[in-house]
Amino acid sequence: MLLFLSIAGIFLSLLLVYFNAKKFASSTYLGIFFFLISLYGLYQYILLYSKSVTLISLFLFNLSLFSSPVYLIGPMLYWYVRSVLTDDPKLKRSDLLHFIPAIIFFISALPNTFVPWQEKVEVAKIVVSDQSYIMVYKATLLSEFLSSATIFLTRLFLVLGYTIWSIVLFINYIKKRKSSSVFSKQQFMKKWLFYLLGFMLILVISQLFMVFKSFEMHFSAIFFTFNLIRVISVVGLIGLLISPFFFPTILYGLPRMPENSEEENDNRQTNNTKPLSNSFETDYLHSIGHKSDSVMEELQLYLEPDCNLAYFSKQIDVPAHHLAYYFREVKKQRFNDFRNEWRINHAKSLIKEGKANEITLEAIGSLSGFSSRNAFITDFKKLEGESPSVYASRFN
Repeated sequence: MLLFLSIAGIFLSLLLVYFNAKKFASSTYLGIFFFLISLYGLYQYILLYSKSVTLISLFLFNLSLFSSPVYLIGPMLYWYVRSVLTDDPKLKRSDLLHFIPAIIFFISALPNTFVPWQEKVEVAKIVVSDQSYIMVYKATLLSEFLSSATIFLTRLFLVLGYTIWSIVLFINYIKKRKSSSVFSKQQFMKKWLFYLLGFMLILVISQLFMVFKSFEMHFSAIFFTFNLIRVISVVGLIGLLISPFFFPTILYGLPRMPENSEEENDNRQTNNTKPLSNSFETDYLHSIGHKSDSVMEELQLYLEPDCNLAYFSKQIDVPAHHLAYYFREVKKQRFNDFRNEWRINHAKSLIKEGKANEITLEAIGSLSGFSSRNAFITDFKKLEGESPSVYASRFN
């Protein structure tokens, strides 16, 4: 179970980062967070349950690569929660301090990486036959000053600290009751963060109990049998990994209206006027739509082959997840379809001007921003209900 969940989590987190990192920066933190959680689960499985000398040799003697990233689980969770609640994914200079524990562990574990392979295999064989050897084996330079139990527990206490810190951020946000400054249809993000932080708290506390008991029982085989702590830990891990499937739109974040809208709303409250949050939301979304249309018309960004949501967001200076919200909730249309409408209309204009008699339809598609002939024909048929050649035949 642990092996399957870890591999599935690594695979899904890589997909999450690959497809969404450029569009929605906060999803990068979430993807890395899930990746590191899954990596920790895989490391735990190999070290405690696999009985594979080769795998244990690779993981136990490459802690600088496989274990030091675990110290970033907490920061990634904290940065994700903060970026969602503040609608600002940018890191600050002070955030570099969060890398210090990972760097310290990386440096302390690095010398062990260069131990001869045969020596690694011998240690792995001992671990397979007697897991209590982990208690006395000095895997890093930190082992000269701290016990193995302290190192294992410190790692988890650090994650617990960041989890509590993230929960405090979330509670403070709820207390401020700034629901009026958040897009109305994105309120489910609060429920998502509640589940995320809840399952994370369950997982890290159960892991603390497991590690503590394992050292207390000297890694007795009795501990690795079916027990309540393991069940709770598995529930926390499963809940954590599958929760995104119940909230597929979490990638868009928690978009908030600009500060000027919030200030105008506050002024209405100060003047004893009923706040019109829905009106401000509608006005802001309307401004996004107007800006999108005017920029497309004036600058013809749709002619750029690389005109995607992230590119368009930078050009019109509107956050990508605000644009995603606008197209999803207001336009009821994908951005690509919106862009392709402009491209098709441009192609139709060229055809009406008689360009189809001078150049090929494929060239017209290319001049309209399409990257291939097939894409041009497919999207033209989708919008107009007929092929470009049939449409052009009317103007020959």
